[in-house]
Amino acid sequence: MTGTAPRKGGRWIERWEPEDETFWKESGERIARRNLLYSVLSEHIGFSIWSLWSVMVLFMGPQYGIDAAGKFFLIGTATLVGALVRVPYTFAVARFGGRNWTVFSALLLLAPTVAALVVMEPGTSYGTFLAVAALTGVGGGNFASSMTNINAFFPLRKKGWALGLNAGGGNIGVPVVQLVALLVIGTAGAGHPRLLLAAYIPLVILAATLAALRMDNLAPVRNDTGAVREALREPHTWIMAFLYVGTFGSFIGYSFAFGLVLQTQFGRSPLQAASLTFIGPLLGSLIRPVGGALADRYGGARITLGNFVAMAAATGLVILASVRESLPVFLIGFVSLFVLSGLGNGSTYKMIPGIFQAKALARGMRGEDAAAYGRRLSGAAMGLIGAVGALGGLGINLVFREAFMSTGSGTAAFVTFLGCYAVCCAVTWAVYLRRPAAPAAAAAGETAKPQLTSV
Repeated sequence: MTGTAPRKGGRWIERWEPEDETFWKESGERIARRNLLYSVLSEHIGFSIWSLWSVMVLFMGPQYGIDAAGKFFLIGTATLVGALVRVPYTFAVARFGGRNWTVFSALLLLAPTVAALVVMEPGTSYGTFLAVAALTGVGGGNFASSMTNINAFFPLRKKGWALGLNAGGGNIGVPVVQLVALLVIGTAGAGHPRLLLAAYIPLVILAATLAALRMDNLAPVRNDTGAVREALREPHTWIMAFLYVGTFGSFIGYSFAFGLVLQTQFGRSPLQAASLTFIGPLLGSLIRPVGGALADRYGGARITLGNFVAMAAATGLVILASVRESLPVFLIGFVSLFVLSGLGNGSTYKMIPGIFQAKALARGMRGEDAAAYGRRLSGAAMGLIGAVGALGGLGINLVFREAFMSTGSGTAAFVTFLGCYAVCCAVTWAVYLRRPAAPAAAAAGETAKPQLTSV
């Protein structure tokens, strides 16, 4: 029995041992999948609210008096706050329970949605827009708490699939809000952003209600300050954070900036930009579980390295298109970047629990002891890695802002991104795949261990 019981005002499961195959088959898998479903829904709405200003700027015509640099800064502000709140959101799961925190964090999304509904009109001061954009950052925190929660529900052999599905379903919130914006602009016109905002209020309430009714808290998951300190001291935490900047940072940064780049560099109207903006984030979100599944089978480091090589090639194509001002070639390269960043999101996140469980095995731990150690350290590391990775999105928007301010084109920004992907390739190979680096490879789980799925 899982021992689900009311405690602390919510549904609490007292015993949770997903690595025990009998426990998993009898009840664990069913409960984990149910929690995964409603976690995806809540995280999905959170991503939509976090990326709200990627579409709000499309509604902001000349009458708003805000230039392209100012719009990039609005987007960057939302990205920054979303990155910073990921750290406390990670630890809130163990403090309050995964179900309880999901309900609260979902309801909190009403604040930025209602605030934007109130202020979204010409004549509102830039400072007010900036404050409301910052509020939307709470939607970015939902990812960290959701991933930490779901990581605790699933056994190591299923984490790549589960975390990829959870994150991918959440990431789809970005193209969905962009599709809703396209519908509003195409039917009512660019002067009616409040229609989009009003549509999300009942969705936020629905996500919170379903989480309250259908999700569970895991009593064995507890905040562990020792685990946090150990994760902070662990070099692999910061190496993986850097690699996650290259994958998730790219995804969220490009998602927020895509429509504005199309408007600014290629002169697209709000409707034309909105009709293209959603394609890349949608494909990148859908493929994220594939990245996790491939990592489960072939090893996360191998998939991640190949992915960064492909991202560098796609960026080269984007640079060529930007110089030649070719929109069709630009779209092919840029959408490819979305797909590859989504694939890399899944493979890099799969590496995290494997790294820490491999370290447990290297220390002589076995069975549930090794699994518990891996969950403990990976849960602490995920919040830090997710926060740093999201800061990559801020970096992308600031680099775009500087490029357009100084040259009127995004070419210089893409050259910068190409250099970053080259460094990511070198780091992945040197730390996790280079054969002489035996200790690092062992810590990454890339050595042959029958009891451990390769990282």
